[in-house]
Amino acid sequence: MIIGRTDLLRPTWVLFLGLGLTACSNSNVTDLQSYVHAVRSQQPSRIEPLPEFKPYETFLYQAGNLRSPFSQPVSAEPQRTVSGTGGGIRPDQNRPHEALEDFPLDTLRMVGTMQQKGDTWALVLASNDGTIHRLQPGNHLGQNYGRITAISEYEVALTEIVPDGLGGWMERQASLALSE
Repeated sequence: MIIGRTDLLRPTWVLFLGLGLTACSNSNVTDLQSYVHAVRSQQPSRIEPLPEFKPYETFLYQAGNLRSPFSQPVSAEPQRTVSGTGGGIRPDQNRPHEALEDFPLDTLRMVGTMQQKGDTWALVLASNDGTIHRLQPGNHLGQNYGRITAISEYEVALTEIVPDGLGGWMERQASLALSE
C-alpha cells in the first residue's frame, strides 16, 4: 500500500489543533473574574437628561412693502447728475489717455525727481511693467483720473476725480511719496 502525502499530514494537523485548544483552556482567569464582579457590584451612574430645546419660532419675511436692496436709496437732498451740459466736476473723456492711467495708484512708486531747464520732473516706476516714467504737473496717472498738481522732492501731489455715490463726481486729494 502506498501512503500519500496527505495521509501523512493529517495526523500532524490533528496534533497541532489539539495542542492549540489545550493552550486556550487555561483556567487562571481569576483576575478577570474579580474585575467583572467589582464592576457589576457598583451602582450604575445616573445619565444626565438631554437639555431642553426652545421650540423653533417661525418668522414670515414680508418685504413686499420695503425698498429693494438693489435699488438706489431715496434721499431727501436732490441728486447731482452728470448728464447733459450741466456744470459740476466730471472727468474729461475727450482728452488723450496717458500710459499710467492703466495702473492703480498703489502699484505706482515715486523713485526720484529730475530738474531740466528749470522744469521739475517726477520719476515714477510702474511696478507691473518695470518702466520708469517721467511726469510733470498736468500729467495724469492712476485709474481715478488723477491729475498731477505739484511735484516736490519727496512727493507727487495729485487730484483725483472719483464717483460720489450719488451719480455725480467729486475731487479727492492723493499723493505718491518717495520710495526708499
